[in-house]
Amino acid sequence: MSWDDDWEESAPARRTYTPAEAAADLALYRKMRRAAVAGTLLVVALPATLLALWYSWFGLALAVGGTAGIANALLSMHGNERLLERRNVAAFVLSSFVRIGLFGIVPVVLAVRAPSLWTLALYFAGFFTPLAVTVGLNCKRK
Repeated sequence: MSWDDDWEESAPARRTYTPAEAAADLALYRKMRRAAVAGTLLVVALPATLLALWYSWFGLALAVGGTAGIANALLSMHGNERLLERRNVAAFVLSSFVRIGLFGIVPVVLAVRAPSLWTLALYFAGFFTPLAVTVGLNCKRK
């Protein structure tokens, strides 16, 4: 084996992807996106309600985190779709920075109003719930 082996230079075989497969994958993607949003709302609503009965700021932090997590996930998906359609990397990066800044300031505002480590922990638990629900759906699907 040497550095000039022909098999290293050859292009890999490309998989053909039919329009029917693309349409089926897009339908599955949209179905999973709706399921992740609905699952997040279900997973966050009950604990947030119970926490609000005990200490309202903790319930609010969890609910706001879940809502922000859903919005972040949907905006990320929308940005990825636009990147695939338009191939405009600069717009994608700019929108990512705006999204990170927006969802990074929300827990700070909550923590200023109710200064507690639990406020931040509950916000981020809610924020990452859509990710956990999506992973759970993908594991269940396979």
